[in-house]
Amino acid sequence: MNRDLEQIIMAAGDLPTIPIVATKVMQLMEDENATADDLARVVASDPAVAARVLKISNSSFYGCQRQIQTLPHAIMMLGFVTLKSVVVAASVKQVYHPFGLTEKLLWEHSFGAGLAARIIASDTRLVNAEEAFLGGLFHDLGKIIMNFLDKEKFQEVMQRCYNDGIDFEQAERTLFPYTHEEVGALVIKKWNFPDHLMKAVMAHHTLALAEDEDPYLVRLTCVVSLANIFCHRYGIGTIAGEEEIDVAATLPATTLGLTAEKVDELLFNFKEAYDKDQTFFT
Repeated sequence: MNRDLEQIIMAAGDLPTIPIVATKVMQLMEDENATADDLARVVASDPAVAARVLKISNSSFYGCQRQIQTLPHAIMMLGFVTLKSVVVAASVKQVYHPFGLTEKLLWEHSFGAGLAARIIASDTRLVNAEEAFLGGLFHDLGKIIMNFLDKEKFQEVMQRCYNDGIDFEQAERTLFPYTHEEVGALVIKKWNFPDHLMKAVMAHHTLALAEDEDPYLVRLTCVVSLANIFCHRYGIGTIAGEEEIDVAATLPATTLGLTAEKVDELLFNFKEAYDKDQTFFT
């Protein structure tokens, strides 16, 4: 990993931080005596986050059969583990403000990948669904941080992608001495998320993991990578869909041992969920 970049990220005091509500929720969840009311009080301390938590809780994606109107009810219906990922998502959206076109597309892509990763994980049961959701949500976090660090240079990268048809990884290498995967992984480390989440984000494009790597981490990384491909396939958070992608033949799909029929089923379920519930998330 780029040591100079690591020093910049770890020392920078003005980089976006994980919002305080998400930090407090994660701390409370380590307390075995924490109750739904305790968590509700923390979430309610940020009205914008509380409103988004209720909105997301009422999406069909979380399978609630009747409308949830209070935070304690949302917490009891969702469960503590799911609540953590919903609060993190509701909080992290603030990092993507102010919403210009770039930030809007990055948020749609990131949340879409989180949604896809959770659907893949829930269906296949290869990894924890909420960890997969956070991996998808964070997989391109480095891009929003690069935009924050050097907006002019990042906008040039985006223009090369859109105007010249160059893929993002190629464009960023011509202008930055580091990649968005490196940046995202280091920010996740700075935010004190688990190492395996950091490693999954770091390797979500290349799948370059050690031969003796923990099999769970390999599966998690592949799920995040496949979720990213799902979004590119349908043009979620990008300028246009890439219908030519043979998703079942991609490295993450084959590494996970998914059949073409299963991939088609997952793609259909993801697109249906995204189209139905995107207003809850975006």
